[in-house]
Amino acid sequence: MFTRNSFLFGYNKKRRFIARELEKEPLNLILVVDEEASYNQAKDDGFREVIFMDLTDDELLENLKINDDDYLVCVMTDHYMNVFLTLSLHSIFPQAIILALSDSPHTTQKLKMAGASRIIDLYQVSANRIHNMLHKPVATKLIERLFSPEEEFSFKEIEIPKGSSLDQVMVNDFDFSKHHVILIGMIDERLSHQFIFVTSGLENRFDVGDTLVCIGYNEDLERFEQFVGL
Repeated sequence: MFTRNSFLFGYNKKRRFIARELEKEPLNLILVVDEEASYNQAKDDGFREVIFMDLTDDELLENLKINDDDYLVCVMTDHYMNVFLTLSLHSIFPQAIILALSDSPHTTQKLKMAGASRIIDLYQVSANRIHNMLHKPVATKLIERLFSPEEEFSFKEIEIPKGSSLDQVMVNDFDFSKHHVILIGMIDERLSHQFIFVTSGLENRFDVGDTLVCIGYNEDLERFEQFVGL
């Protein structure tokens, strides 16, 4: 069975949490670092697949066994290097999904121009969190509980694979309640790479490559993900 790879570029103690979270996903995690200290740290932390290389060398990047549907996660601490790496990866692997971390609106704009598929803007995330804590304390606490690892209730992203029974099915025609999950929204690859909330009125259809974001009990989400793959 084909396993999708997730390449994490950059590693240190602050990025350890990201690596651990990716490790929980059904992905083959590969860490790629350009410093010996980062390499040793990753190995000491128990990660098996760690590559030490010069990330400014395009020939070395080309030699990485990256497939078109792999995830490339750029979390270099040097934001200039993060932008440069994103640009290089997008040029060499234009079909791959590149997720990049940003620490400012200015860097976010550069990453968009460099070809990042999706960007996590830490500046915006922090600003939104402070605003929500001040103006929506109850909702903020609820979301924090949902994302807590101790809770059995959570969110899950589920991509529709080839041969799925959901392919070509209209959103409004599918009964999610039978699977005990709730559809929050989706990323419709045919129309846009942007996330669409279900409250906006989804009148389109499910297609191979679309990503569903559902909420429910973990066991129900796991069973539904298996159903989507059938």
